[in-house]
Amino acid sequence: MESSTSVTVFDDLDLQLLQALETDGRAPFSRIASVLGVSDQTIARRYRRLRTEGGLRVIGVREISVRDQDNWRMLRLRCTPDASESIARALARRPDTTWIVLCSGGTEVVCMTLARTRDEDHELIFGKLPRTPRITDIRAHQLLHRFYGGPEGWLGKSGALSVEQVAALTPDYAEGPAPTAIAPEDDPLVAALKSDGRATFAELQKATGRSESAVRRRLDQLLASGALFVDVQFDAEHLGYGMFALLWITAAPASFDTVGRALATHPEVAFAAAAAGPYNIVATIVCRDSTALYTYLSERLGKLEGVQHIETSPILRRVKQLSYEEGRTGRGTS
Repeated sequence: MESSTSVTVFDDLDLQLLQALETDGRAPFSRIASVLGVSDQTIARRYRRLRTEGGLRVIGVREISVRDQDNWRMLRLRCTPDASESIARALARRPDTTWIVLCSGGTEVVCMTLARTRDEDHELIFGKLPRTPRITDIRAHQLLHRFYGGPEGWLGKSGALSVEQVAALTPDYAEGPAPTAIAPEDDPLVAALKSDGRATFAELQKATGRSESAVRRRLDQLLASGALFVDVQFDAEHLGYGMFALLWITAAPASFDTVGRALATHPEVAFAAAAAGPYNIVATIVCRDSTALYTYLSERLGKLEGVQHIETSPILRRVKQLSYEEGRTGRGTS
């Protein structure tokens, strides 16, 4: 069926398929079909439609390690109205940016960065950005701890799948390897999965030059350890969600952790993290419309004990999400 804005609205089976892919992005269509009680052909057809009409992408993503976290930042850039678009696109071309959106009437660019070294981090914040014309203000917030997001997908809060269905789709790593870090020799494998998280083992073998058995073994190790996860990204407007916003929250010191943990349980919250700076929590929320956003802010979040101040930045458009430009809204937070 069609919405009033001519956006195709996907149905319950589409939502179930999306959550199934979020549970195991590399699950064979036959296993997903069996769990959902439909044919393999139906799942393949729905998957193709989600890709062509709903912006679905399944991609491999490096998890942020404790070592990397020191260089994990959220940047808020105030720009002149004529410059925000070009500045956002320039940032999107950098390998150390993972998520970029335009907010606040198009005069604010919000960018998540993950530099490889502290020198690279400082070069961007203290060197490149201050010298960029038409940036009027720069605020850098180091992200200290993630309450929700990354491997924990927003669709998991939808309830589209039963507990039993999720368990049937969850990969079994009960006897998995010890924690494994991504090594330089894994870069070709990670790059291939960044392009297509469902790439076949034959395709991964060709991309890496390793034997198929070696690729299988190494991929299992990286997924089991959590060093790598498979992310699902899509346009949430096709599920009836058309309002996205960043929240900059100040919580009382004694309630800081409690507020962050509470946010992680809210269905509207796709991402929440502790931050250093004038705000101590930043979150991304997904709502159906502006009325739902108002209800969430005034009733659920506004009444949460310990919340002292909230600044809301509606997201106008995504410029980059994780590894590619013109990203779609899905988890939208990783």
